[in-house]
Amino acid sequence: MKLTTNHQLVLASASPRRKELLTLLGVPFDIVTSDVEETSVQASTVQDYVKGVALLKARDVAKKVAHATVIGADTIVVFQNELLHKPKTREEAISHLERLSNNQHTVMTAVAIIEPTGDETIFIEETSVYFHSLSPALIEAYVNSNDPYDKAGGYGIQTIGTLLVKCIEGDYNNVVGLPLTALFQQLMNRQIIQFAKE
Repeated sequence: MKLTTNHQLVLASASPRRKELLTLLGVPFDIVTSDVEETSVQASTVQDYVKGVALLKARDVAKKVAHATVIGADTIVVFQNELLHKPKTREEAISHLERLSNNQHTVMTAVAIIEPTGDETIFIEETSVYFHSLSPALIEAYVNSNDPYDKAGGYGIQTIGTLLVKCIEGDYNNVVGLPLTALFQQLMNRQIIQFAKE
């Protein structure tokens, strides 16, 4: 399957995981990172927060690149209606994992698409993640790997953190950081990408 686009696509993210996933579509894109402060977003619900951050990133990059279609995204981990941010300390990483142990949490990714016309499309994809019961030794060993620190919720499903996960309901790529299938459908619906004629 080949896809094509007549848009200049820009991914507003420094995440190597999002870059890798978007590459699967096989269409060219550039990467321009945003300089926003994510914690500046004020919202009354976690859904509004993650949408607000994705829009903030995308709008910031859209100002920098004229005539481009910008894709911004933000991923959060929500446990009992509370945001579990990227842990800043060892203690915080351990605390996150102790709370997630033997429990279910939700990973939400909001994706914002801003076209050169100024049209904005935003959607949220949600995936339920279930953790095994984690022993203190496993938590300590994982935290010692330094893997938790740049990841929402303190774990990565695409790294050695996959050993913590019992099962998921929903899109695996969403947990990695970009719900590729939903994004593909949005880009097709808006005729930003099309099937290439063989």
